[in-house]
Amino acid sequence: ARRYGHAGLPEDTIWMSPKGTAGQAFGAWAAAGVTLDLCGEGNDYVGKGLSGGKIIVFPPKNAIYTPEETILVGNTSLYGGTQGEAYFYGMAGERFAVRNSGVRAVVEGTGDHGCEYMTGGVVAVLGRTGRNFAAGMSGGVAFVLNELDKFQSRCNLGMVELEQVTSDDDKKLLHDMITSHFMYTGSRNAKRILDGWEVILPKFVKVMPMDYKRVLAERKAAAAKVAK
Repeated sequence: ARRYGHAGLPEDTIWMSPKGTAGQAFGAWAAAGVTLDLCGEGNDYVGKGLSGGKIIVFPPKNAIYTPEETILVGNTSLYGGTQGEAYFYGMAGERFAVRNSGVRAVVEGTGDHGCEYMTGGVVAVLGRTGRNFAAGMSGGVAFVLNELDKFQSRCNLGMVELEQVTSDDDKKLLHDMITSHFMYTGSRNAKRILDGWEVILPKFVKVMPMDYKRVLAERKAAAAKVAK
């Protein structure tokens, strides 16, 4: 960090592929250029303070459980992350991506209080969530696959609103994230979504903080004035 600063090393300069069960805070504060590719599962605080690194967690091929319905990383994963990427082929426990301010993450599902107090970054949830999703979320964006049409009752609408995924930029961002998720983890669910993209896309919900949306609109208007 002293040598390269926050920019870190080129992507994937250091690639580690451990196997088994990781303890608390696996990959905490991982810097840019570091990739942790875990075949197994992680305890609480996976990717705590992630600072530009990449974390991949997926089950072994001979796993007897269904990853889309099984908690693979524990509570409070990605707590306070500022930058980087994370791909979890399984569900996360409670308070996933709490206080996330810049990490891009894909997960198959979450427990209660997902994206709590989130201020930046992008989270894609390819399955069900627990209750109180997006409580205190003031920035960033979340995309949630709402195939069972139950997400509205599980989302805390105090500071966010729910939108359809309609803009070309959002469609590309979501498609790119799910493609990376499939590439890194082999997620069957990701492949199903990509194969049926035109049919499944309308079932995604965009969770957008209202204040953040207002700020983006003001910035866009200001940029248009300068352009004139």
